[in-house]
Amino acid sequence: MFYRILLIFFFMAGGYAIGLDRGLSYEGILYGAGVGVIALVLDLINTRMGIGALLGSLSGLLVGIIFANLLYYPVKGLFTDEQGIMVSLILNALFGYSGLFYGLRKGKDLTLSDILKVLKGSMTGEQPKIIDTSVIIDGRIADVCDSGFLEGTFIIPQFILQELQYIADSADALKRARGRRGLDVLHRIQKMSNVTVKIVDEDFPHIKEVDAKLVALAKMHGGKIVTNDFNLNKVAQLHGVSVLNLNELANALKPVVLPGESMNIFIVKEGKEFNQGVGYLDDGTMVVVDNARRLINHRVDVVVTSVLQTTAGRMIFARLKEEAEREELRVVRR
Repeated sequence: MFYRILLIFFFMAGGYAIGLDRGLSYEGILYGAGVGVIALVLDLINTRMGIGALLGSLSGLLVGIIFANLLYYPVKGLFTDEQGIMVSLILNALFGYSGLFYGLRKGKDLTLSDILKVLKGSMTGEQPKIIDTSVIIDGRIADVCDSGFLEGTFIIPQFILQELQYIADSADALKRARGRRGLDVLHRIQKMSNVTVKIVDEDFPHIKEVDAKLVALAKMHGGKIVTNDFNLNKVAQLHGVSVLNLNELANALKPVVLPGESMNIFIVKEGKEFNQGVGYLDDGTMVVVDNARRLINHRVDVVVTSVLQTTAGRMIFARLKEEAEREELRVVRR
């Protein structure tokens, strides 16, 4: 405590010495005392609350002093020199103090890692990601983040958390399980070192639909929407908002299958058309096989005839390999 009092006297003496040369000894003492108090406040902030509060306080103080001087200089000519000094001192103290504690309140929850991530994002031009409920419940986003393909700042608005909580509290057992899995996924993402999760309070009372709110939030923050919702994907694109769709990513990563390739699949059910059988690859791709209805619950060799890419995913059309070989043999005999 003693060295703090000594520090204030040191600043007061310095202010007195500077003011004495200009015939403003008392005003110099006031300036010196003000600077000393500010130094003590910053020292207290740094020791008690960390670097985030310190940087926030300094930024707020700087903005407050700049604003005070912008107010003072247009009316400077209305005062005498002594009056002008007092008015300037009052304005700087008032706005500097307000800015300091506003910055303290906003920056006290920031850690050094948060600050470094913000600086990294501003240097690299990183866009924050706005997370939709569908992609949280899906769960694959955690694995994608864990692999390093998605990183940076994830913004989750309160209205998405409320929607997720509503699902987790549903009377329907399936919905309740999905909602709780979504909350677990969020906790997992929050613990990752390459991701910063921010919960924001911005809401848009004049907008009723959650999808429209997400689009408005993405525009506000200049970010991208991460979703699995096809309709939200289209709405966001119409508004010029970038979208990261995990379903599209999954489809893009599926192995390329060309007509004429052979594969072995298990026929699980009949198809929509007459005498068709349907099977699935390991990645979930549907394979429709002609004349395979009689082979349900059997594993068969097939030959790909065509591949259809749709917005819902990829479909493969095939026919039985034995039929394809008979057709080839018939062509050769001709």
